[in-house]
Amino acid sequence: MSMQENSLPDQDQEQTLVSHLVELRQRMMRIVLIVLAVFLGLFYFANDLYEYLSAPLTALLPPGTSMIATDVTSPFFAPFKLTLVTAIFAAIPFILHQVWGFIAPGLYNHEKKVAVPLLVSSIFLFYAGIAFAYYVVFPLIFGFFTSVGPENVAVMTDISSYLNFVLKLFFAFGIVFEIPIATLLLIWSGATTAESLTSKRAYVIVCCFVVGMLLTPPDVISQSLLAIPMWLLFELGILLSKVFVRQSEDDEMDEELEAAIQEENEQHDSQSKND
Repeated sequence: MSMQENSLPDQDQEQTLVSHLVELRQRMMRIVLIVLAVFLGLFYFANDLYEYLSAPLTALLPPGTSMIATDVTSPFFAPFKLTLVTAIFAAIPFILHQVWGFIAPGLYNHEKKVAVPLLVSSIFLFYAGIAFAYYVVFPLIFGFFTSVGPENVAVMTDISSYLNFVLKLFFAFGIVFEIPIATLLLIWSGATTAESLTSKRAYVIVCCFVVGMLLTPPDVISQSLLAIPMWLLFELGILLSKVFVRQSEDDEMDEELEAAIQEENEQHDSQSKND
C-alpha cells in the first residue's frame, strides 16, 4: 500500500510536467502561426517597407545617386528579411501575451498586479526605442556620414549592408529602452536597492557611454544619442521602483494578513464543529 502511495506523487509530477510541455508547444505553435500570418499579409508590401525604411538615408544622398545591390539575390532577400523582422516586431504583443498566459498561473496575486503593467510598459518602451532610432537617430547619423566623405566619392550604400545596420540599431535601442523595466525587476527581486543604484550613478553613466560606443557607429553623435537616453531611462527605473516596489510589498502584506485571518477562521470553525 505504501509503495502505491509513494508512486502517486511521482505520477502526478510527471503528468504535470507533460501538461506544461504540451501547453508550451501549443503556445509556441500559436506564435509561429501568427508571425507567419502577419508575414504573408505584409510580403506584398515588402518593397514599400524597404523604401520606407531607407527614406532617412535616400533623402540625404547626393543628386544622381541611389542605393545599390552588390549581390544578385539582394533585391529579393533584403525586403524578404525586412518583412520577416517586421512581422516579428508587429507580433510582439501577441508573443508576450502567450508568454504571460504560460507563466501567470504560477504567480501570486500581488505579483500579477505588478507584472501586467510591466508587460504593457515593456511593449511600449520597445516600440518607443525603435521609433526614437528611426525618427531621431537615423537622420542625425546619416546626415553626419553623408557630409564628411571626400567630394570625389559617391555615397551609394548596399541595400543588405544598410538593412543589417539599421536592424542592429533597432534592436539596440529597443533593448536599451527596456532599462526601466530591468532596473525595476532588479530592485523588486531584492538583488539590489534603489539607494544602492543611486550611489553608483557615476559608474552607470560611464557604462552607458561605453555601451553606446560598442553598439553604435564610431562617432560622438550616435554614441551620445544612445548613452544619454540610457542614463535617463535608468533614472526613470529608480523612480518607478520607489512606487511599484512599495505597492507590491503592501499588497503582499495584505495577502498574508488575509491568509492568516482565513486560516484562523477555518480553525475556529473546525473547533466549533468538534464541540
